[in-house]
Amino acid sequence: MLRAAALDGLPWVVHGFSTRAGGASLLGEARVLNLGATEWDTAETVEANRAAFVRATGEERATLVRLRQCHTDIIHRVDAAPRAPVRGDALVTRTPGLLLAVQTADCVPILLADGRTRAVGAVHAGWRGTLARIVEKTLGRMRMEFNTRAEDVVATLGPAIGGCCYEVGSDVAQAFAAQFPEAHEWFEGPFERLASGNDPAPFPWLSMTPPGHAEPAPRVRLDLLAANRHQLEAAGVPARQITRSALCTSCRTDLLFSHRRERGRTGRMMAVIGIRK
Repeated sequence: MLRAAALDGLPWVVHGFSTRAGGASLLGEARVLNLGATEWDTAETVEANRAAFVRATGEERATLVRLRQCHTDIIHRVDAAPRAPVRGDALVTRTPGLLLAVQTADCVPILLADGRTRAVGAVHAGWRGTLARIVEKTLGRMRMEFNTRAEDVVATLGPAIGGCCYEVGSDVAQAFAAQFPEAHEWFEGPFERLASGNDPAPFPWLSMTPPGHAEPAPRVRLDLLAANRHQLEAAGVPARQITRSALCTSCRTDLLFSHRRERGRTGRMMAVIGIRK
C-alpha cells in the first residue's frame, strides 16, 4: 500500500493507494491484488482481496463504499453505506467508519481532506471527468454540504498514467482547448494544430496514398495530473497542500495496473480515504 505523507499528517484520516502486489488473484502466472470486477477474475477472489486491503489500512471494521464509475461529474454525499454501489465518480462524507473508494488503472485517483471540518472526499478523474471539472465540483459539493473552505483542504493525486505515456487524439485536444485557456500547458506535441482542427489531410481517402500506407494521425500527450492540480489551485487549494505521485501506471506495470499498457487485460487498484472512529 502506498500512502501520502500529507495525509499521514492528519491523525484522524485513514487512507491508502493499493498496488498490484500481495493479492490472491491469478493474472497469467502472477498473483496480484485485483480490487475490481474483471472477466478473468472471480467475484470471491476480488472480495477477499478487498477485505485484505481494508485490513491493511488499519481500520478493518470500516465499511468500504464503492461506486459504479462512469466517467462523469456525478458526486454523492454518503452518511451511511448504500446497499449497492451508486453510479458516479466522486464521494464525500463526514461520517466516521466509512472508507470512500475509487478504482483506477490509469485514471487519476484524488483524495481530499478538510482539516477544519473533518470532511473527506474521493474522486475518480479520467480525461472525461477532468474535462467536466469533477475535482473542482467535488470541492464545491464539500463546501455546500460541510462548509468546507478550499484553503483548509489537503489534496493528494495518486498514481496515474503520466504525461510521458498518455497519448490522445485531436478530439481530446479540441475538447480541452474549448474548456480551458491554459490547456496548452498540459499537452506535449502539436497541440495547437490539433486543437485548432487544422488537419492537413481531413479527407485521407482522396489522397494518392495506397490503402494501409497512410501515416498515423498526429497525437499529443496529456498530463492529467497537471490538469487536475490546476483545477485544485484554481478552486483555492494552496499549492503547498497539493501533492501528486511521481509513479506512472504505464511505466510501472511491475508495481501498478495499467489498462492502456496492458491492453485491457489487467486489474484495478483502489484509493480510499475515511475518518477514524
